[in-house]
Amino acid sequence: MSQYWLLKSEPTTFSIDDLADSPQKTTCWEGVRNYQARNFLTSMQVGDQGFFYHSNADPPSIVGLVEVVKAAYPDPYAFDSKSRYFDPKSTREHPRWFVVDVRFLKKFAEPLSLERLRNVNALRQM
Repeated sequence: MSQYWLLKSEPTTFSIDDLADSPQKTTCWEGVRNYQARNFLTSMQVGDQGFFYHSNADPPSIVGLVEVVKAAYPDPYAFDSKSRYFDPKSTREHPRWFVVDVRFLKKFAEPLSLERLRNVNALRQM
């Protein structure tokens, strides 16, 4: 059974439009440097879907849907000393950080703001 995830990005760093414009509308979700989020990434399976959330936006909103097309694998940027995501403690033998590949599915005609979601009664128990 498919799971649903929240994938967040600052729109000035990587937006839903950037994903839609990527080759084959696909990219690796790199740069996650939070252990809880990393653990979520390693739980994602091919076919799972995600809500693309623009954080640090005005207003913060879910702006579209993505699909996981490749399950978790070591984040190659963690090994690249020239990358801003480089982690000298992460090795190929013992990686600390992971990515998944996601593919653009849909951009919403109207973003779903965090404020709007907080006012949906069915979501209050989440």
